Amino acid sequence: MRKLASIQRIKALDPIEGADAIERATVLGWQLVVKKDEFKVGDLVIYCEIDCLMPAKPEFEFLKPRGMRIRTIRLRGQISQGICFPLSFLPADFEIAEDADCTEVLGITKYEPPIPACLAGKVKGKFPSFIPKTDETRVQVLQMLLDKYKGEKCYVTEKVDGSSGTFYLRDDEFGVCSRNLELLEDDENSFWKVAREMDIENKLRSTGKNIAIQGELIGEGVQSNKLRLRGQTVRFFNAFDIDKFEYFQFDQFYELMSRLNFPMVPVITTEYILENDIDAIIKMAVRKSEICQDVWAEGIVIRPLSEKIDLILSNENFNNGRVSFKAINPEFLLKYGE
Repeated sequence: MRKLASIQRIKALDPIEGADAIERATVLGWQLVVKKDEFKVGDLVIYCEIDCLMPAKPEFEFLKPRGMRIRTIRLRGQISQGICFPLSFLPADFEIAEDADCTEVLGITKYEPPIPACLAGKVKGKFPSFIPKTDETRVQVLQMLLDKYKGEKCYVTEKVDGSSGTFYLRDDEFGVCSRNLELLEDDENSFWKVAREMDIENKLRSTGKNIAIQGELIGEGVQSNKLRLRGQTVRFFNAFDIDKFEYFQFDQFYELMSRLNFPMVPVITTEYILENDIDAIIKMAVRKSEICQDVWAEGIVIRPLSEKIDLILSNENFNNGRVSFKAINPEFLLKYGE
């Protein structure tokens, strides 16, 4: 589970040009605006990430005009992602420790946009246990990963704004899933309609493997269709060998997509040497979409060319220990109020 709210340390405080009452704080890899002199460098604070939906409590009343939601904002030219509160907001018996998760004790939940009827579908069951869910951790909380894997040769893809889907073939059974659920076939469901239009089942059968492919459903009726597409399609970003319970290496994935004639998410580079610099990675994510160059890309996803599973790091932030993460474009977040 993502730690929406946790106890973290103020790493730095810096002035904001032209602002006397506020300053820029650095928490983990995030930068945010705080009141001047409210905190000192080294202080432990409650840090709440963007996407937090705050409870209706007196101390959070000032967030009512924002719908109680923590979003990316810009103040005096400074991008601010998240919010800090003093430790006094916690119950008296809460054990204070750096990185402690206080999401539940504060009553914070994650903001989830409403799901259109064309995506919700009829539920067949839970997401299959034999396939990892699609999930990427934001780079701002991954300093430990950058410390360990700096210098690793990686590929970078565009993070496409849509709705993630999984399509699998296992022991002769074809299945279609949304992000969290397996879906019954339904003529009105977009995941199933696209599966049939793209002939995904037959193409997976042609591989002779128990296999899953994962991608982003994009187009009309999906996430306001920010990419201005006609119709709907899927851009793929993962292939997974179900029997081996492992992801395809990039070159194997690329070959599979080419052979099956499936569109991939845009590949920005296959020669990126991983930097130990969160700010530089965020700057790399500030880019226009390769699919529609008139609009901001949602961001980027970075993965080693040679797939890596890190069981030590998996206890912290990773889905099944896969070394893979995202950097979201702050201009995208500001543009669309995320």
